[in-house]
Amino acid sequence: MIPDWSSSGTGAAASPWQQQGIAAPAAPIPTTVPGPTLRVIWISPFLLPVLFIWAICYDLFKSELPPGIDQPLKLRFYHSLLVMTAVLGRIFEKLGICSDISLLRLILDGIPPPWRDSKLLISDLKFAEVPVRVYQAKAPSVGQRRGVLYFHGGAGTLGSINAFERVCRYIARETDSVVVSVGYRLAPEYLYPSQYWDCLNATIHFMRNVEDYQVDPARIILCGDSCGANFATAICQILVSRTDLPRIRAQVLIYPGLQGLDFYLPSYQQNRSVPILFQDRVVYCCLRYLSKDTSVVEDVLKSSHVPEDMKLKYNKWISADNIPEEFKIRGYKPQKPLSYKYDVHEVIKQMLEVMFSPLLAEDAIVSQLPESYILTCEFDVLRDDGLLYKKRLEDNGVRVTWYHNEDGFHGVLTLFGYGIFSFPSAKKILDNTVNFIKKM
Repeated sequence: MIPDWSSSGTGAAASPWQQQGIAAPAAPIPTTVPGPTLRVIWISPFLLPVLFIWAICYDLFKSELPPGIDQPLKLRFYHSLLVMTAVLGRIFEKLGICSDISLLRLILDGIPPPWRDSKLLISDLKFAEVPVRVYQAKAPSVGQRRGVLYFHGGAGTLGSINAFERVCRYIARETDSVVVSVGYRLAPEYLYPSQYWDCLNATIHFMRNVEDYQVDPARIILCGDSCGANFATAICQILVSRTDLPRIRAQVLIYPGLQGLDFYLPSYQQNRSVPILFQDRVVYCCLRYLSKDTSVVEDVLKSSHVPEDMKLKYNKWISADNIPEEFKIRGYKPQKPLSYKYDVHEVIKQMLEVMFSPLLAEDAIVSQLPESYILTCEFDVLRDDGLLYKKRLEDNGVRVTWYHNEDGFHGVLTLFGYGIFSFPSAKKILDNTVNFIKKM
């Protein structure tokens, strides 16, 4: 059983999606329950302890913490809190207090740093009607700085500029770059592909106005984690054909999710129950992001949503055969897929679009992509997406810098900068990423 996990704005008059021949996203759908501001209620002091104890038991029975993972007891504690929040959100939704996703957003929004950064000028602005936060060094620069656009993770439904405040501050300080954190609209209030549209609009606006921030147009980097890395990948692919804009210098992809065809790759099998992102939660989160029926999770896990001709076409790119043998040591068993189910395909066919699954882009596009940095974590179900994209890029002559974190897990970066509450692997990940950016 899967726990039920669960802003308005306007686009430009002539959207970049239309320029690329892609339909603009649908209008926002109304929320069926009140927004993230919770009504004041009285909760029995008995309820939260009981829920937390239940969440710990759930974690003990459902999750697996392999040897070598970073600080397993701390991870188990955080995962239990997350499970408790998800369950509490379902209770609140049944009571008409707020949606479950609103409560998760509230909890995952992070705690703002209690101090101002004396070295940075931080401004909340809008780029093409998209909220952004710009981080600039206060000290004057002898020349133009590089620009980094950061797209946060959160499965397209969670996360915020605030949640990644510490990450973006650190990148701006350590690399002496102008960092733009993009606050794209979230699903389900704003349907796919609104999130890509917002990120692309903000990127194009920045690229056309780099002189306002003393940024070198030849040193613009797209960076993201998890689904944010997916957005960065898709935008890089779209922009390769734009001759009216500066060429992207590099793409930085931190534990990216890049395909919706095969959820049975070695990393999915090995880390199927590793917090915080279980194998079935990946599909569940994708379905919620796309506002689709979540009852088809098991069928999707068994690849029943992929037509046979599509499996044959993309097997050369998305296959366990392309994963190095050292990443199969912890266990891998080839899948025996169920037969294709047309009704399941119709529910989630958007998952098989190149925009959603940029690993499916043709070689003619991939070969034009900029220098790339890909970070993978050993205990992450999405690890093999990064490995497969690394191979595709290298096969097409694109220079790739790859860093594999041996003890990290998916989402570890969200807890960066919280002192003893953080994980050492998060610092290693961000330091390695910073080192790459500084070379650009």
